[in-house]
Amino acid sequence: MQIIKITVTLRDVAPKVTRTLEVPADIPLDHLHETLQAAFGWHNAHLYQFCMGAPYQWGAERWVMPDFVDSPEDLPADKTTLTQALDKAGDAGLTYLYDFGDDWEHEITAAPPAAANPGRTYPRLIGNTGNCPPEDIGGPLGYAMFVEAMTDPKHPEHKDLKAWYGGAFDPSSPNEKALKANVTRLAKRLFG
Repeated sequence: MQIIKITVTLRDVAPKVTRTLEVPADIPLDHLHETLQAAFGWHNAHLYQFCMGAPYQWGAERWVMPDFVDSPEDLPADKTTLTQALDKAGDAGLTYLYDFGDDWEHEITAAPPAAANPGRTYPRLIGNTGNCPPEDIGGPLGYAMFVEAMTDPKHPEHKDLKAWYGGAFDPSSPNEKALKANVTRLAKRLFG
């Protein structure tokens, strides 16, 4: 089996939020979506697509959920592998867009394929920085306001947002152990 090391960076947020994973080169994009949800800590509550280049480019092909293929540019995510998408995207690059209201854009960079390590389960999360924004926070702008309020106990919205979130929030400290466990469980379920 061949694997690809990918680094996925959430655009337009501070502090920086990235996840580095090793995934099967032939992973279908719908399974890559599930892997990214697990690695970032998203809840898989919204629509997604993979895009050649930046999202919303007129005429650019994109890979979408199979039930939402409705234009000539739409390709089914379950019928395309990561390698095929990277080859097709070429220099334009590959973007993962999650939640069409909040518009979370994730830039995907990939290393060349390499041989898998026998005995390892893939996909696997091998690195991360930054805590993922909560769902439905209002995109990058809403997240910036959330971080400002959550990191300042004197902020007028601190108490309400802390109650809404369910506790304290440190934007720079992801729960690495839980995220790795999420990806491992998913890997066993998908490829076990």
